[in-house]
Amino acid sequence: MAMSEALSNEEVQTAWEKLTGEVRTGVLLTLRDGRLFGSHVPYVIGEHWARAYIHVSRLALHSEHLSRDPRVGLFVSEPDRPGKNPLALRRMNLQGEAVLLDAGAPIYEEVKERYLARFPQSAMLFGFGDFSLWELRLEGAHLVLGFGQAYLADATNPHTWVHQKPSRKDDRREV
Repeated sequence: MAMSEALSNEEVQTAWEKLTGEVRTGVLLTLRDGRLFGSHVPYVIGEHWARAYIHVSRLALHSEHLSRDPRVGLFVSEPDRPGKNPLALRRMNLQGEAVLLDAGAPIYEEVKERYLARFPQSAMLFGFGDFSLWELRLEGAHLVLGFGQAYLADATNPHTWVHQKPSRKDDRREV
């Protein structure tokens, strides 16, 4: 099967913006006793994919995990439906670190407003003492838009997407 033609940076940018605009929740990956732990969370994206924000309770296990180890992943995927090939779903995997966003931080109110614009039903939760905003400082992105359409980006240049190509056979390790 021939490799798909790479999309332009603009096309990839539009595709990830569409994905994160349509899919309002993702799987937050934290570490629990050295093992991955997934939680379903609503999120908002910052200026670009290298920043995301979540509003979660300190009583939840994922908040406890973040307090111990800030390493985090956020996985966003379009929903599966009958008739779709689940292996061709658009999806994005982001990795980085989480930082508790102080209510006095210069961007706190802006992030809160954006969060409430996307999740108005969460307004009451901002009054609860156990809920906090976290900033996910994401360093790497892996975006899949379908077969042969996988792209990598780095936070140092978040608008540059590199078309991922399969490794050569002699580069792979045998198990």
